[in-house]
Amino acid sequence: MPEPGKKPVSAFSKKPRSVEVTAGSPAVFEAETERAGVKVRWQRAGSDISPSDKYSLAAEGTRHTLTVRDVGPADQGSYAVIAGSSKVKFDLKVLEAGKAEAVPGPAPAPTEAPGAPGEVLASATEGEGGSPSPEASNGPSAPEDPIGLFVMRPQDGEVTVGGSITFSARVAGASLLKPPVVKWFKGKWVDLSSKVGQHLQLHDSYDRASKVYLFELHITDAQATFAGGYRCEVSTKDKFDSCNFNLTVHEAIGPGDLDLRSTFRRTSLAGGGRRISDSHEDAGTLDFSSLLRKSSSFRTLRDLKLETPVEEDVWEILRHAPPSEYERIAFQHGVTDLRGMLKRLKGIKRDEKKSTAFQKKLQPAYQVSKGHKIRLMVELADPDAEVKWLKNGQEIQMSGSKYIFESIGAKRMLTISQCSLADDAAYQCMVGGEKCSTELFVKEPPVLITRPLEDQLVMVGQRVEFECEVSEEGAQVKWLKDGVELTREETFKYRFKKDGQKHHLIINEATLEDAGHYALRTSGGQALAELIVQEKKLEVYQSIADLTVGAKDQAVFKCEVSDENVRGVWLKNGKELVPDSRIKVSHIGRVHKLTIDDVTPADEADYSFVPEGFACNLSAKLHFMEVKIDFVPRQEPPKIHLDCPGRKPDTIVVVAGNKLRLDVPISGDPAPTVIWQKTLTKGNKVPAGPAPDASAAGDSGASDEWVFDRKLLCETEGRVRVETTKDRSIFTVEGAEKEDEGVYVVTVKNPVGEDQVNLTVKVIDVPDAPAAPQISNVGEDSCTVQWEPPAYDGGQPVLGYILERKKKKSFRWMRLNFDLLRELSHEARRMIEGVVYEMRVYAVNAVGMSRPSPASQPFMPIGPPSEPTHLAVEDVSDTTVSLKWRAPERVGAGGLDGYSLEYCREGCSEWVDALQGLTEHTTMLVKDLPTGARLLFRVRAHNVAGPGAPVTTKEPVTVQEILQRPRLQLPRHLRQTVQRKVGESVNLLIPFQGKPRPQVTWTKEGQPLAGDEVSIRNSPTDTILFIRAARRAHSGAYQVTLRIENMEDKAELVLQVVDKPSPPQDIRVTEAWGFNVALEWKPPQDDGNTELWGYTVQKADKKTMEWFTVLEHYRRTHCVVSELVVGNGYYFRVFSHNTVGPSDRAATTKEPVFIPKPAITYERPSYKVPDFSEAPRFTRPLVNRSVIAGYNTTLCCAVRGSPKPKISWFKNGLDLGKDARFRMFSKQGVLTLEIRKPCPFDGGVYVCRATNLDGEAQCECRLEVRVPQ
Repeated sequence: MPEPGKKPVSAFSKKPRSVEVTAGSPAVFEAETERAGVKVRWQRAGSDISPSDKYSLAAEGTRHTLTVRDVGPADQGSYAVIAGSSKVKFDLKVLEAGKAEAVPGPAPAPTEAPGAPGEVLASATEGEGGSPSPEASNGPSAPEDPIGLFVMRPQDGEVTVGGSITFSARVAGASLLKPPVVKWFKGKWVDLSSKVGQHLQLHDSYDRASKVYLFELHITDAQATFAGGYRCEVSTKDKFDSCNFNLTVHEAIGPGDLDLRSTFRRTSLAGGGRRISDSHEDAGTLDFSSLLRKSSSFRTLRDLKLETPVEEDVWEILRHAPPSEYERIAFQHGVTDLRGMLKRLKGIKRDEKKSTAFQKKLQPAYQVSKGHKIRLMVELADPDAEVKWLKNGQEIQMSGSKYIFESIGAKRMLTISQCSLADDAAYQCMVGGEKCSTELFVKEPPVLITRPLEDQLVMVGQRVEFECEVSEEGAQVKWLKDGVELTREETFKYRFKKDGQKHHLIINEATLEDAGHYALRTSGGQALAELIVQEKKLEVYQSIADLTVGAKDQAVFKCEVSDENVRGVWLKNGKELVPDSRIKVSHIGRVHKLTIDDVTPADEADYSFVPEGFACNLSAKLHFMEVKIDFVPRQEPPKIHLDCPGRKPDTIVVVAGNKLRLDVPISGDPAPTVIWQKTLTKGNKVPAGPAPDASAAGDSGASDEWVFDRKLLCETEGRVRVETTKDRSIFTVEGAEKEDEGVYVVTVKNPVGEDQVNLTVKVIDVPDAPAAPQISNVGEDSCTVQWEPPAYDGGQPVLGYILERKKKKSFRWMRLNFDLLRELSHEARRMIEGVVYEMRVYAVNAVGMSRPSPASQPFMPIGPPSEPTHLAVEDVSDTTVSLKWRAPERVGAGGLDGYSLEYCREGCSEWVDALQGLTEHTTMLVKDLPTGARLLFRVRAHNVAGPGAPVTTKEPVTVQEILQRPRLQLPRHLRQTVQRKVGESVNLLIPFQGKPRPQVTWTKEGQPLAGDEVSIRNSPTDTILFIRAARRAHSGAYQVTLRIENMEDKAELVLQVVDKPSPPQDIRVTEAWGFNVALEWKPPQDDGNTELWGYTVQKADKKTMEWFTVLEHYRRTHCVVSELVVGNGYYFRVFSHNTVGPSDRAATTKEPVFIPKPAITYERPSYKVPDFSEAPRFTRPLVNRSVIAGYNTTLCCAVRGSPKPKISWFKNGLDLGKDARFRMFSKQGVLTLEIRKPCPFDGGVYVCRATNLDGEAQCECRLEVRVPQ
């Protein structure tokens, strides 16, 4: 983390310090913040301090003060000040009155004396293992830390390499129900519990007397790599605390040596116990800037295991990749905005100037997944320089845990936690006036659809709203109509709305052009729904009827339409009717009503109801009935005054649920008695309710009586009632029912006579609900729906039916027709294949629409697959035809059950099944066909929906063997010598062509193959030479011959079986002088059937007999072994090598060779000085090579010569000695030229020239560099 005092790190520019005061005196703590107006809180024992008689809080600008009045022993302890995310702790120590001794603050780190740098550390290691002593720093009774969980925190420590040290932490356990959990970390993330072993142990104990937990970290045999920052974390159920400390490891320095590394050691890491950051988190990593100049020998495997693995960076790959590879890299790493990335990459590839402020700049670009964290790091030339981090040109301020600033030596790091799309920006690190920039790209996870769209059916002009729910809030989505994206330019037509995870598409007024399939597409899928827009039609469920009323009566016109939102106008003789106190107009739901009270002759007219927006007109006539009373003498017989009196009944139709009122005018003197009777025909239903006994009627002259179900009733109230006045009798039925239907007889009597009229009442209703419809003929997007008429038609003929459908898991039914269906079946279309649907039907008559039928059985539209593709004839014989084809392009939701194959003769229409049932294969051999016949073949694909369309061969196929010339197709790797080791299996496959089936013959060097070890396996299209375990005797040239009648084809391949060589022969010591021995031997008798690669020479001391390699890959048969120890005896042995490996045995000298000690006098032996001079000669020249661009390649050759020749390499005549892209090696006469990542420009003629005093030699080759396509 950044050091305290730096602006981007801490909120405090001045921190309070620990003080010690005398009891009774005041204690004052001061803190200064970076900015004015920052809210500052003071705490003691984890609780906020508020102003009181004991504490005084003051704030003036950036300066904040805490004053503790009349300090006593109870005020001693740890305090803290908090501003934003920065927290600083300090201590208050109270001295008894009269004692003036000074108590030191936090213990500084131990330091070394200049003269004896190891003395202090040695004593610490011998006594307490180098651990900082708790008693030494805190005294016998160390005060508890009331703010956190620690009673004693681990302190910084120092140790020498190889020494031991112990860090201790004490935790108060008096208030804990369970033992606390303690974790030790090195650096920021490395958990030390997984590293416990020889050098690291963790111990814990519990003191029941003091109720304190002791946790120890013990490090033994310390290494230089153990140095760095450590962290101890303690947690309980509801509390957490942590502490940072540092370990400094000094190297062991001998007397008189100068510790140069101490010059580069950063003292801030070894400082006395202060915390590096305010967020309780050490910023240390394992690569410390103080150890940059350390010898690489101190870097062990342990460091490598602790390093954080580096994630693969897409930007680094793109920077070094050719443009032709951009699309492949983008697809491999899930990059969707490749064009935007390439635009930024173009700016990234600019060469940067040498920086004076940065040793290591930011990478050109970083990539992180949404919700993860990323760390940006730079390395400065000046470790004390201040840096500023900018985001899109604005300085980043510390706010919570979003941004974490870290400072380790010369390294500066910015960590961004919980990355979101808002963090996708350009970042800069500024040091003085110099900047380095980078781009951060936040990759968003795929957005999934959690609730799909639903189909909708609306009328023209209605509002449409599609709703879909996705997995993330604020996700980017696309709306499409019939596969075409709906853009923002069409906002006058469509409106897009986002509400958290819900996305809405709104069409305010739908038109017929808006019908189609709408889709919402996200990065993780899409949802599809259908919108059906129908023209607006109005159905009349009940029309107004003609009325005949008398004076002062009430006339009511009522109609019912299908849309309850439709308004209308009432007309009287073509003119709009204006409501008043007598004329009232009402609209309740789908019912429109016109009520006229106290009817007068002026109200007799034609009345009409005109719905608004529809070309519809409902008309009826109001007849005014005048009752004329003529003067008659008394004793007038009774008479019923109706338009059509007589025995023939008139039919009165009433809709079920409506009010039935029969108004019968009567006359007679004296006033007649009215009797109502209902005649029940045989087979009619039982009346709706029981009638009271006739005995309850009373005096017929005193009260009105009526007969229902042939029983006299005197009810004047209720659902069925009779009201009789002087001049009329009114029969009323409230809410007419089916049981009220029948013939009513009205009889009037008085002493003079009687009169009778029959009235027929018919009650009509909506039909009963039909039975559940049946589904048949299910296709890809259609099906046939069939149903039966309802059991009861409501007394009116059924005019038609309405059909609805819905998806099985949906609750929204969608109407399929607006014009009534006259038939009992309908073909439903425009369904989505693979979706489960249900159907239901309504019956409609003149009264209205029935209840819906039960839903049909769920069904899924499935279509047959399309025709197979690429039908072709693979082979033809005299009785068979082999066919092959590919799967159909469209399989559909029903999957694929198999294929059927049929054939017929040319000119014939009768197809014959070529196989019984179906086959899952896409190849078929049709057998037992008539020879010479010309046949057509066709293939169908089948699934649960049935067979699909067939695909037929374009031309008839003649069933006859085709003669094809034999031809061997020798693979390329068999055209060279095939090499196998002894004991390995040999399996050589050679394809061939030819019809009829050719005869295959194998020979070895002209002789037929013999023995059981070599087997030949032949098939109609290839031949195989197989040897289970190869032997040396199997080496040689093999010939294969392919013959059809008098035509043949031949091929030859060479098999070389190799083995380890035998040991060299006749090894002997030719000469021994001084510290040298000359050896000589003969080549091995058996080279293993391959070229020798060289020899390995080893020596062994006679005393230990441990063998040591002297020479490897040595090609000569004589050598000189040097640097032998005088007075020792030596054995020598030589192994021979080839491509298989070294020989199993070695040639060993029989007697040891002693190296004599030098005598006092040396007599120079006389011998002829041999002349080893030799002109350069290439024993293995260069060979032409063809390589692929971008991959390192080498050119090799071998040369011998004495004295050692000077080697020069040339390309097209130019010397390559000073070109850094070429590296030249020479080892034991083997010359190698390495070309780093060649390009086409590097192709050409390469020459190797060897020169010494005796002559010159050269060899050349041609190098071709190919660019991959």
